[in-house]
Amino acid sequence: MTAYASLRQELRADPCRWLVTGVAGFIGSNLLETLLREGQQVVGLDNFATGHAHNLELVRRAVGDGAWARFSFIEGDIRDLETCRRACDGVQLVLHQAALGSVPRSLQDPIASNDTNVTGFLNMLVASRDAKVSRFVYAASSSTYGDHPALPKVEGVIGKPLSPYAVTKYVNELYAGVFGDAYGLQCIGLRYFNVFGPRQDPNGAYAAVIPKWAAAILEGETVFVNGDGETSRDFCFVDNAVQANLLAATSERADAIGQVYNVAVGDETSLNELYRLLVEKLSAVCPGLQAKPVVYRDFRSGDVRHSRADISKARERLGYEPQYRIDDGLDVVSRWYATSQSRFQGNPQ
Repeated sequence: MTAYASLRQELRADPCRWLVTGVAGFIGSNLLETLLREGQQVVGLDNFATGHAHNLELVRRAVGDGAWARFSFIEGDIRDLETCRRACDGVQLVLHQAALGSVPRSLQDPIASNDTNVTGFLNMLVASRDAKVSRFVYAASSSTYGDHPALPKVEGVIGKPLSPYAVTKYVNELYAGVFGDAYGLQCIGLRYFNVFGPRQDPNGAYAAVIPKWAAAILEGETVFVNGDGETSRDFCFVDNAVQANLLAATSERADAIGQVYNVAVGDETSLNELYRLLVEKLSAVCPGLQAKPVVYRDFRSGDVRHSRADISKARERLGYEPQYRIDDGLDVVSRWYATSQSRFQGNPQ
């Protein structure tokens, strides 16, 4: 039995009270669904800046009213300390996902990114410290590796940040380290590498590549590729990220605490290969689909050229073992996109 399978049995036998910030977002709502399925009590916090009420409705329909009764929701902003204190009250474990993501967004509005990702993060640390939570697990980012060219990416070796977003996520790691040393708050950071999966928003200027391309392909629209298409990423299906969060929140290993971990698969997929795979998977569930050739345009400012993670540290200290590689994950999301096109407009079926 894997460490994750064993953990899920333990959680069902001994439920905890969790806080998920950014609960109406893509990763947050997947965390919520898993925790409710495992019999946990969950408090959720979101201001709907990038999350959506329909994500919560989809979770409710997925888990049923009985499990949903174990969820309480606070609509509020992590930039307000008192809201953070209210959310942390009586909570044992915090999964902090709330942030303003996107490198381009941070380049356009660095102040907004800093307010949420740094000031909001600090508020959550203070509230968690004062509430004496057992563990604070937070969403870090692979953008922290910046311009360091080495592959695979190893946690202890980073370069110069290439965007305000990358700066904010690195500051999170520094603050978490200080709160661990100065106050004894047990913190663990998870450096996500291009997480994708159901309920990821394909709309807007800052949409991630997989949902944005899937929506375009299904609608018969042109897909635009930044650069020559040979830029590569370590795409990580959301269930892998959920696994990492739960393992980090409950690990009893002393050397697991106060660390940051790569959350990825250890693969490298170019944008050209990603497009080919998406067309193949979507065509399998939508016979007769006609995908247009991609259109290449300029490289995007702030983007790194290649990214691939070394996940050995998470394997060793957390028991993390990704269950989905990109091919498996695309099978799941292609079926989801093909049957959920109305959700692209935010209307749950």
